[in-house]
Amino acid sequence: MQALLDAIAATPLPTEACRIFHGRGGLHPGCEGWTLDAYPPVWVFTSFEPADDALLAAVHQALQARWATLAPGAALHWVYQCRHPQQRETRTMAGQVPEPHVVQEDGARYLVHVLRGQNHGLFLDMAEGRRWVQRHAAQHPGLRVLNLFAYTCAFSVAALRAGAAQVVNVDMAGGALTTGRQNHRLNGLEAGALFWDHDIFSSWGKITRHGPYGLVIIDPPSYQKGSFVATKDYARLLRRLPDLLAPGGHALLCLNAPELDSAFLHQQVQEQAPTLQFVERLANPATFADAQPERALKVLVYWEAE
Repeated sequence: MQALLDAIAATPLPTEACRIFHGRGGLHPGCEGWTLDAYPPVWVFTSFEPADDALLAAVHQALQARWATLAPGAALHWVYQCRHPQQRETRTMAGQVPEPHVVQEDGARYLVHVLRGQNHGLFLDMAEGRRWVQRHAAQHPGLRVLNLFAYTCAFSVAALRAGAAQVVNVDMAGGALTTGRQNHRLNGLEAGALFWDHDIFSSWGKITRHGPYGLVIIDPPSYQKGSFVATKDYARLLRRLPDLLAPGGHALLCLNAPELDSAFLHQQVQEQAPTLQFVERLANPATFADAQPERALKVLVYWEAE
């Protein structure tokens, strides 16, 4: 576990939400089951296998030593989460988690819930995707954005902060959209945002009638029983894109399924939306470096020619 301890010892004071250690990327032998994230002022250590007392004690000691250097006199706050199927648990190991717990990224503020479930409200590996959206919106004043599978609407916050005229957030999870509304409110961006608690596969009428859109963001779960299975449902999304996009519009297509590579997404686009042209694949944050990039998050940009 020395690589994890070394990462803790070398980390600067985190002021924004970010990953500190990514053992899951396979670049640190023996550490494949561990990640460490900063949701200031809280550290979150996640293990995908049961962690024994000795490991947790070593993590605590390393965090405590580093925190004493980074923030002398300040209390240490950290949370342990185990995601092993037979031993799922989340507990506060030191200090406490603020309520509400608001973190920052590139000046934007987001509400997170590190003690509730596996998804904390802000996917840290998508940071470069949000930065791309912000740059794109700044370059296209008055942009109208459709955010499918919007979750807590971080993409939409990024777009509105950069000057987008309107965002339409669509997600069938009402609770996630409630957090999304709070994220817009935290950033003073309530005007221009719509929130639709809607199963897109039940009806596209309202979404289509409200278009066309200059940017369509598709960031579905890779697998969610009864909701979305990438191998069969991504095609159903892509065949709708030509009707949703304005001439010259862009699509941001996201896929976080380790078993599916970027070639899968390219093929799906070619078959279902052949008028779209590939622009680029966005790099993931450096802290999410992976020995097998095709197993990591894939974010592809496409363009509908005018």
